[in-house]
Amino acid sequence: MHWLQSANGEVPDLSSLQLDIVGFLAILGEGSVLANAQVLTLSRWIFLPRLIPAPQALMRPTRPPTLDTVPGHVTGIFSGNYKNSINHIGNILCDGSVLPEHSVRVVNITRASTEKNIKARTVAPLTVVLFLGFFLSCLLLGLSIHYNDGMSILATVLLSLLSSLIGLGNKWELKLPERKAKSDKVPRGDVVIRYDKGSFLVVRCSEDVARELYFAPESIHYLLINGWAYRLISLVGTMMLMGGVVALANARIELQITWAGSYMTLGSAYWIVAAMPNKLHWDYSCYEVTEERLSDSKMNMKGKPSVNDTFTQALWRAIVVTKNTDWVMRSNACPKTAAWKQWLEEAKEASLSAREPSRERTPGTKVWQVPKWDAQKRLGSLLASQAHNDKRDFLDEEVLDVEGV
Repeated sequence: MHWLQSANGEVPDLSSLQLDIVGFLAILGEGSVLANAQVLTLSRWIFLPRLIPAPQALMRPTRPPTLDTVPGHVTGIFSGNYKNSINHIGNILCDGSVLPEHSVRVVNITRASTEKNIKARTVAPLTVVLFLGFFLSCLLLGLSIHYNDGMSILATVLLSLLSSLIGLGNKWELKLPERKAKSDKVPRGDVVIRYDKGSFLVVRCSEDVARELYFAPESIHYLLINGWAYRLISLVGTMMLMGGVVALANARIELQITWAGSYMTLGSAYWIVAAMPNKLHWDYSCYEVTEERLSDSKMNMKGKPSVNDTFTQALWRAIVVTKNTDWVMRSNACPKTAAWKQWLEEAKEASLSAREPSRERTPGTKVWQVPKWDAQKRLGSLLASQAHNDKRDFLDEEVLDVEGV
């Protein structure tokens, strides 16, 4: 304790330290809690009494009606559907947002079980953090009783039961939409997802799977239906949080140090979990994802994507898989000019000349052959021809204007 010496060289008594600031540690770390708030409140362990950093982050005036979406363009190849955002579950299932720039990945998604549904994993990194909070809560309660500190006991009870109350107000179940008319014959549900950085994810699936994962909204069904009841719980929770922080500020200095260490440990744990891939917290075993690839895919990269230098090359390879170009215009993936329209027609014709997808030695893995057609060079030639024609038309108009004068 020599570093705590005052100006006169005396070392202050430990009991003279003031750690009222420890109460602020209980309300710090909103970002790490909100990062996985939705899957956290989906877990069956949400009712476990425990310490949680920044509990006020989960006591919002209103609860979100849908899951968070991801920027992107989802287009049905045959169905004609289009959506300018990617559903949360559909995004984490294939993790397409981490694709390299100007790359193309191909997957096949099927329903492995019609009875099971998407849910939070029973054993996951978030589960470890939840039980860490429960362990620290029990530890602090035991120490508070040992030191006979009523204020610390009150703080432990209030701040631990607060998490259970928050769980009651935010617990929900995920209901993916289903197509009611099962007997109707519908086209395949294959979709192309275009991300803002110019990468493509081609998903080959049925119409039912496409609707569940990409086009229909993901419905959140809360355990507590009435909004006024949720707001009442939030009010009670706010009072419990205030009371717990006030009680914590009046606890013994030894226990305040333990509280500070507990919240610092929990805050670090939540930040680590927030930095992990989101798919680690979800149980999506009801879907089966099979990797497919193009003939020029990078075998040493996750997802075996075809990585290209330009957007045009990536678009061409997406057309090779889809054998269709209608979706390109629907998703605004290219300009609506004469040169691009001509290029799309030629790209479709070239893709249809490719051999049927072959299978690797790995059972069920399809390989889409990329024809030897220089998409970039052909587009450049068409654009140059269009520019020349536009210039000639412009000069002809100037001549007519002069003659008119």
